Amino acid sequence: MKQVFYLIICLSLIITTNSCRKDLDFGPSSGNLEFSKDTVYLDTVFTNIGSSTYNLKVYNRSNNDISIPSIRLALGEASEYRLNVDGMPGKAFENVEILAKDSMYVFIETTIDINNLPNTNGEFLYTDKIEFDSGANFQSVELVTLVKDAVFIYPDKDNTTGVVETLTLNIGGEVVETEIQGRYLEPAELTFTNQKPYVVYGYAAVPNNQTLTVEAGARVHFHANSGLLVAEGASLHVNGDLSSDQELLENEVIFEGDRLEPAFSDVPGQWGTIWLFDGSINNIINHATIKNAAVGILSEGNPDAINNKLTLTNTQIYNSSNFGILGRNTSILGENLVINNAGQSSFAATYGGKYNLTHCTIANYWNNSFRQFPALLINNFFDTEDTRYITDLTEANFNNCIIYGNDNPEFILDEIEDPAVVFNFKFTNCLLRFEDTNGNFTGENYNLNGPHYESNIFNQSPDFKEANENELIIGNDSAANGIGDPVFAGQVPNDILGKPRTASPDAGAYQHEDF
Repeated sequence: MKQVFYLIICLSLIITTNSCRKDLDFGPSSGNLEFSKDTVYLDTVFTNIGSSTYNLKVYNRSNNDISIPSIRLALGEASEYRLNVDGMPGKAFENVEILAKDSMYVFIETTIDINNLPNTNGEFLYTDKIEFDSGANFQSVELVTLVKDAVFIYPDKDNTTGVVETLTLNIGGEVVETEIQGRYLEPAELTFTNQKPYVVYGYAAVPNNQTLTVEAGARVHFHANSGLLVAEGASLHVNGDLSSDQELLENEVIFEGDRLEPAFSDVPGQWGTIWLFDGSINNIINHATIKNAAVGILSEGNPDAINNKLTLTNTQIYNSSNFGILGRNTSILGENLVINNAGQSSFAATYGGKYNLTHCTIANYWNNSFRQFPALLINNFFDTEDTRYITDLTEANFNNCIIYGNDNPEFILDEIEDPAVVFNFKFTNCLLRFEDTNGNFTGENYNLNGPHYESNIFNQSPDFKEANENELIIGNDSAANGIGDPVFAGQVPNDILGKPRTASPDAGAYQHEDF
């Protein structure tokens, strides 16, 4: 009986409450709307590439339910912007209702063809506005987008089948069909200039016996799962130069993703890799920044190349979801090389090979709580499903380097011992992070007082400026200050910023600064 009485009381209250409410009594807007921002900046987009979705919040602060007679784009149907108001797409809307003390979202996107805009010189500031109501109650919010022209490189697509062109590779004289979407660059495309950015879809491949030259100041952007592939017999020459403005990096060559919004500026894994295929030769990269890839550089094969398969100087590699550099039985010379923030290793010298790094900073401050590998990984083997292959590590020399990070230890020497192969490595005048409190690392490779280690300092702070932000300049209190061997500094007399090294040089790619 009590339950029935309680139910009757509850129903009576609901009926009474509803009978007092003036449902659907929306009055016209009085022009007192408030907005989350007075201008919506849609950041920078490339011509014909859609933007991210941006939002504007519209507030009704009054005590009355209101109806906005019209919401529209000032340029009407000709506008390059698209709206979604209260779940409805379009460019003009009527009688949009907002309850008292409530709000709604307006979502904005754009895709702009720069060729349809007047007086463009590779860049255009496109504007419009969202207009609310009219007459005395008129209010508006500005829309602004910077549009950049670009050179687009993409594989052909069969309009009938939808099949995208894939690469055919010459591997050791054998023609191999692959599933890698992309195409070979034409002769007229083998020089990337700084006149316009380049946007690459799929893999842009450098043909056999050809060289892709990338000039100082060039900007190369890759779509998801895209990159460069340097085929057998081909070369990549990146000819960046020292920049006077370290914010603009006007002479640096920059490789990154094609999302230009600030929210994507440091997001790892936005594109694939720069793939130096087995048999590619004489690859040279100077004054480049490679960021936000899955693997910054993948270098395969040619361990005995006389002049090294890859020479890296004054180059920075950041925010790689897997590896900054992944070498597979290859040969790499690095000077003034800086690598940081990789989901696995910043530098992985795998399956043997030849590596000589001088005045390099190899760090890993990956912000994920779990990281399986150290900043530097060296091994001499390669496993398939059925077989383990072992080969020579002929050289792995690290001179006047910093190898550090937010884990410990930050280097591992994973050798499969075999009397038929060599495993040669040496750290000289380096600052290294390596502590083995649990005794997990044994043998001569980890004898820190043995012949593989000379004049190194362990586990003292490098005093990086802001490691989590990829600012690896060292400060006055760095343990790397003055510990370098002048002989190696003579090979690399200036640091990555062009600052002369002193008679007592610092380890790493930077001479220390007061900050």
